[in-house]
Amino acid sequence: MADSKLIRKITMECPLCNKKHEIEERVRIASTKIKGELVSYEEMFHLCRNSDDDEREFATGKMESDNLLNARNAYKKAHGLLTSNDIVSIRRKYGLSQVDLSVMLGWGEATISRYESKAIQDDAYDNMLRIVQYYPFIALELLRKNGDQFSDAKKAEVKQHIMESLSSDGREFLGRKALECEYVDFMDPSEGNGQKCLDIDKLEAVISYLATRIHKLYKVKLMKLLWYTDSLCYKLYGHAMTGLVYRHEGMGALPIGHYKIGGLQNVNMEEESDGESIKYRFLPSKNINEATLSDKEKLILNKVIEKFKSYNASEIISYMHQETAYTKTNDKEIIPFSLATEIRDF
Repeated sequence: MADSKLIRKITMECPLCNKKHEIEERVRIASTKIKGELVSYEEMFHLCRNSDDDEREFATGKMESDNLLNARNAYKKAHGLLTSNDIVSIRRKYGLSQVDLSVMLGWGEATISRYESKAIQDDAYDNMLRIVQYYPFIALELLRKNGDQFSDAKKAEVKQHIMESLSSDGREFLGRKALECEYVDFMDPSEGNGQKCLDIDKLEAVISYLATRIHKLYKVKLMKLLWYTDSLCYKLYGHAMTGLVYRHEGMGALPIGHYKIGGLQNVNMEEESDGESIKYRFLPSKNINEATLSDKEKLILNKVIEKFKSYNASEIISYMHQETAYTKTNDKEIIPFSLATEIRDF
């Protein structure tokens, strides 16, 4: 009881002392075995201060049910499975009931109900749920395949939800996959990617952070700032920040797939034309939470910003051309991060 936390006090008929009085609703960390494995979870209970010390606690039927669900969700999280709440979110995303989602997936009608309450799904079922969660166009194909079991009105409603998800999630999915395809040869940590696999969430956060603090951030300058950010991170901590791989190009270090970075959902890029040419300007993204970046990462970014904030594109290209990482590599050659340890003046 000493390790429990008071949630609220309520007045009710107490089954322990058979009197109506104020009862404490409390929560604590408890443990139980699920599939032979000890699991810690949040347990709710009521406390009657009028009863003897040996029997002062009780739980309602709903509490017991919720406690069991909490324990099963704790097990699911520990094993990388979708929790009950995750599955509910998938249904709501597409406007589906438990039976509807089961039918659309071609499963038994009670399957989703069981996974949201009592049962723990195996990997195969969990993977299918994740596919539907992240890839709306697959949900659309499943609706086409199994939709004859819905009424016309319900089928149209679900399709509308899927199409709405496609308009947002679809662009993000395609943008990410386009960049990821450029990195199929760099799926493992290596000297080429700075011992860091491509992290698109981090890349989006870095670009927004830079754009927030540099008023006119155009593509050429951004690409150099990304290299300096990754290189300084590698120099200080032995790994890059974004997982981008850079090539030796005429204008300095340029990340592989650079022309696809602007297509990412959470990268805010706009075109500017002066009548003769088009420039690409990067702006802060309202969808980015800077908490994605650690304090160490922000410190690195601030050092890069402080050094190059006033540089124009030509100046930062000229500066980068003097780096050992550039002078010791050839045109189109991948710049190894082992040379990043020799970057100047940081």
